[in-house]
Amino acid sequence: MSFDLIVRHANLADDRTDIDIAVSGGKIVAVERNIEGEAGRVIDAGGRLVSAPFIDIHFHMDATLSLGTPRLNRSGTLLEGIQLWGELKPLLTKEAVIERALKYCDLAVAQGLLAVRSHVDVCDDRLVGVEALLEVKDLVKDYLDLQLVAFPQDGFYRSPTAAKNLIRSLDMGVDVVGGIPHFERTMEDGRLSVKALCEIAAERGLLVDLHCDETDDPLSRHIETLAYETQRLGLQGRVAGSHLTSMHSMDNYYASKLLPLIAEADIQCIPNPLANIVLQGRHDTYPKRRGMMRVPELMALGVNVALGQDSCMDPWYSFGNADMLEVAHMAVHTGHMTSRDAVKACFQAVTTNPAKTFGLEGYGIAPGCNADFVLIEARDAIEAVRLKAGRLAVVRRGKVISETAPRTASLTLAGRPASIDPWTYAPVEAAG
Repeated sequence: MSFDLIVRHANLADDRTDIDIAVSGGKIVAVERNIEGEAGRVIDAGGRLVSAPFIDIHFHMDATLSLGTPRLNRSGTLLEGIQLWGELKPLLTKEAVIERALKYCDLAVAQGLLAVRSHVDVCDDRLVGVEALLEVKDLVKDYLDLQLVAFPQDGFYRSPTAAKNLIRSLDMGVDVVGGIPHFERTMEDGRLSVKALCEIAAERGLLVDLHCDETDDPLSRHIETLAYETQRLGLQGRVAGSHLTSMHSMDNYYASKLLPLIAEADIQCIPNPLANIVLQGRHDTYPKRRGMMRVPELMALGVNVALGQDSCMDPWYSFGNADMLEVAHMAVHTGHMTSRDAVKACFQAVTTNPAKTFGLEGYGIAPGCNADFVLIEARDAIEAVRLKAGRLAVVRRGKVISETAPRTASLTLAGRPASIDPWTYAPVEAAG
C-alpha cells in the first residue's frame, strides 16, 4: 500500500511506544506498529514524541508584538497595561495589525501551535482589530485555525458603544461572545453584563468566553453568576471562564461551594499561568499570592481546564514566544503539579483539553483525524514539559510545514562524548 506520509517509531502522549502513523489525503489512516507500505515521505521519529498540535485557547492577537508602542509598561502591572492599550488603540491601523498578527502566526507554526482563540477588542468604534483579524483568519486558514472572541475590553456597560460594537462584530463574523464583568463600574453592572452576554450567545447559538474575576479581590464572584446563567440558558459545554484569578484569594469554604457549581454547569476553565502570576498579587507584600485559579481541584472534579498564553510582547506582558510547553511548564510550578499524572494533565491542558473548548473537529492522533501533528524532541509528554522541548517537524493536513534541526552541543572534554543532546543529556556521538 502507498501513503503520502509515514511517521515511524513514534511515541504517543497516551504512553504507546514504537508506533507508526500513516497519512493519505490529509487524513490519518492508520496508527499502529509496523505499518506495511511505502510513502512519498517517511519520517523516522526515533522514539520521540508525536503529539496532536498545540492549541492556545486564550490570546490577544490584535495586541501581539506591539511591545514599546507607544511606550513600555514601566510598572509591569495589569492596570498600566490597560491604560497603555488605551493609548495604543487610536494609533492602530488595519495594515499594522495584520502584519504583526501574520508574523506571530509564523512563529506559532514553528512552535507546533496550529489553533488559536484570540480575543479582539471591540471598544474602538472603527473596529480596526476586528476587520484585521477576520482578514488574518482567512489568510492563515490553510495552516492555522483562528477563532475570534468579541471582547469589550473597556466594559460592556462601562464603554458607551461597546454593546453596539459587540453586535456589529458578531454580525461581521466573529465567532465567540466575550466580556469582562469585573471591569464594570459596579458588581451589579458586572452581574448584568454576564446575563446580557450569555443571552446574546444563546440567541445566536454561539460560544461564550468571558474574562472573569481577573483580580485579587476574593469578593469578585462573577463566575458564580456565569455558572447560573449557563444553566438557566442551557449553555452547558459552550461557556468558558478565563483567568478566574480571584479564586486564589477565596476562602476554602466558599470555594467548596463554587467549584462544584462550575462542574455542574460544565464550564470550561482557562487559566493563563504566565500572565496571571506576574499581573496578580501586585498589592501584596508577603506572602504574595500566585494569581492562579485552583487548577488541581477543578481537574479533580472533572472540569475541563485548558491553559492559555494570553499575551506575547504586548502592553501586558513583555515576554512570550508562542510556546505552549512554556505555559504548561509554568502551570506545573504554580499549581504544585509535579506528580507524573499532574504533569501529563498539564500537557493535555495545552492539547486535547483546549481542542474541546475550541470545538476543533478532526483533532487527535487516530484514524480519521486530520493529519495535523508535531514531532517533539522528547520521549514522552512529561519530558516535553520538563524540557520545553523543540519541535522537529510540524505537519498540517499531511504536509510538513515547519522543520527544526535537533539541538546538540559539541564538547571538548577528555574522556567524555564529543557531543550531546543538551535537552536529554543523552550521548549522540561517541568520542573519537
